[in-house]
Amino acid sequence: MVHILAQENSLITQFISELRDIDIQKDSLRFRRNMERIGEIFAYEISKHLNYKEKKITTPLGISKMNVLTTNIVNATILRAGLPFHYGILNYFDSAENAFISAHRKYHKDGSFAIQLEHISSPNIEGKTLILSDPMIASGASMEIAYKALLKRGTPEHTHIVSIISSNQGINYVKKHINMKNVTFWAGDVDDELTSKAYIVPGIGDAGDLAFGNKM
Repeated sequence: MVHILAQENSLITQFISELRDIDIQKDSLRFRRNMERIGEIFAYEISKHLNYKEKKITTPLGISKMNVLTTNIVNATILRAGLPFHYGILNYFDSAENAFISAHRKYHKDGSFAIQLEHISSPNIEGKTLILSDPMIASGASMEIAYKALLKRGTPEHTHIVSIISSNQGINYVKKHINMKNVTFWAGDVDDELTSKAYIVPGIGDAGDLAFGNKM
């Protein structure tokens, strides 16, 4: 199942429009905060699909029966661009365990590239709900590699793959290369064009650089 939040008007369309805006992008603090706020919106939407149980809550005046979250969550992201997005999700799932994947594009002389996985830090994810986020899913290769690396830490009960902006090609790649039986795909918005160097158009540019500054 694929959910695209921008198909309905809400604050997420406002925040994504600011991420895309070349003038607003000059304020890196605002860029990071918008990514974080979008993460919070996704967390709220995902929360509607998790498990709950009834619990008696003692108030100053009596007992209230409330449904409380019982799902064990592992919140994972791909460094470095995913950090603000990750923290937005963590703001709502504050008791979640966390996983981090270090991966980058390694370019060849002919302009092609391969995804280089450097490091993974993750708890056991067996039987848990995995939320795997990356602000941009362009070709989809990074998401495939990150997801399959995490599976070495166990098999999750369900996985939510989350991106702010995806390309159609990236979504199709993920659906082809990842078993989607227990996977839900979430996108803020979807763009049609992917360049020969696998950049999303119109996209937002390099999310990592915009959030944290240019890299060498």
